[in-house]
Amino acid sequence: MATKTTTPETETAFEPKVKIENIGPCRKKVTIEVPADAVRAELSGSFDALSTQVSVPGFRPGKAPRKLVERMFGKAARDEAKKKLVADAYKKAIESNKLSVLGEPEGGDELEGLVIDPAKPISFTIEVEVSPEFELPSIDGVPVKKPKYEPTEAMIDEEIERLQVHEGDLESREKAEPGDYCTGLGVIADKKGETVLEIDGAVIQVPAKDDDGRGAIMGVMVDDFAKQVGAPKPGDTLTIKATGPENHETLAIRGEPITITFEVQRVDRIIPIEVDALCERLGMPDAQRLREAVTLRLNHRVMVRQQSVMRRQIADYLLENVELELPEKLTERQAERNLARRRMDLMHRGVNTVKIEEQVAEMRAASSEVAQRELKLFFILDRIAREKGVQVTEGEVGSRITQIAQERGERPEKVRDALVSSGQANFLVQQIREHKAMDAILAKAAIEEVDGETFDEQDGVADAKTAKGDAKSKKKKK
Repeated sequence: MATKTTTPETETAFEPKVKIENIGPCRKKVTIEVPADAVRAELSGSFDALSTQVSVPGFRPGKAPRKLVERMFGKAARDEAKKKLVADAYKKAIESNKLSVLGEPEGGDELEGLVIDPAKPISFTIEVEVSPEFELPSIDGVPVKKPKYEPTEAMIDEEIERLQVHEGDLESREKAEPGDYCTGLGVIADKKGETVLEIDGAVIQVPAKDDDGRGAIMGVMVDDFAKQVGAPKPGDTLTIKATGPENHETLAIRGEPITITFEVQRVDRIIPIEVDALCERLGMPDAQRLREAVTLRLNHRVMVRQQSVMRRQIADYLLENVELELPEKLTERQAERNLARRRMDLMHRGVNTVKIEEQVAEMRAASSEVAQRELKLFFILDRIAREKGVQVTEGEVGSRITQIAQERGERPEKVRDALVSSGQANFLVQQIREHKAMDAILAKAAIEEVDGETFDEQDGVADAKTAKGDAKSKKKKK
């Protein structure tokens, strides 16, 4: 249902009749009726305005008979009046009933083709997703450990290796071997053979020898990927059989058999650039200056890692101390939201693109319990952000984009354009908002500084490799 943004000055003065029904956890059915008096007043106002604005042949502006104006422009005027009445009624219904609506409303199908009558009310039914109701625990003095991390020589070496791969050259191959990349047209089809997703220019990596044969294709993790892919050549068409991930955004393929076809257009291998050539390309006089620059980057990255670890402790505390009812099965919108949260978190921590998509694919295949945990955290942080009046400024968005761009070795404008074109810009704002909500709790937390290595051993956190980035992986360059 399309709605139109209005301001209090332009809203029609009426109170709609509203009936709200619970149709499941976090979902409500809302039936709204616009009284006939409001319909009549809005239509009359629309035609009065038209009479003074439109030009009718044979009449001076504003002098055409009202009935003639209605006959000539009636449909457009009625459609516009209907849109405005529906938008106003929806806004009033949500505000008067204090519904915390997430996303756009669904339904309102009865409005399609409806010609409004000044003597009759307008009635429509929509479904909305709303934030669940729950009690927040005390968020003052939460115990948090602050691990101290420092870049090691091994981390510096691995980061330089990653840069060598990132700045390396693509070498065309006649036949793919483990670790090589294939570019082509990928299509996911459901068990009925209907196309679910199609991407031209999709990229897959033939699993390296230490990947245990697992690999990702079109956002789906496949355990025996190496066996099914083999050693493809340009012109080959691969057929991959898999099971749809339990938390995929598309409901129809969750847990169902799927077939992925991949037409291989080209095969490439990444040849890492030599260190001397890397220094020259990055404007560094020698390898020592390169190591110094990498050390500075890693200092920032370990700081981000420290922040992530502390925020994770806040998240764990909230999850353990909040009880709320969630849907048994994620909707497509909720699944998309969860995956976007994970993707943004990994981007912020400096994980390279290939590893990001692999981890997002892993999350799609994760248990429902993991997905429910992510959704629960979203609702809790949204509530805290609203209560604390957290706002995100354009400057904060620009700063975060610059940070991501530096990690990727790209221009901020390119990263911004990519986020906007992929529809992920809103999720970046959401991430910043959630981080600010957790940081507000951290500001009043009982913080204890600890050694990073000891903390990781005791806490079971083994994400140092992820935080540094994997030098064997690289975003496919075209």
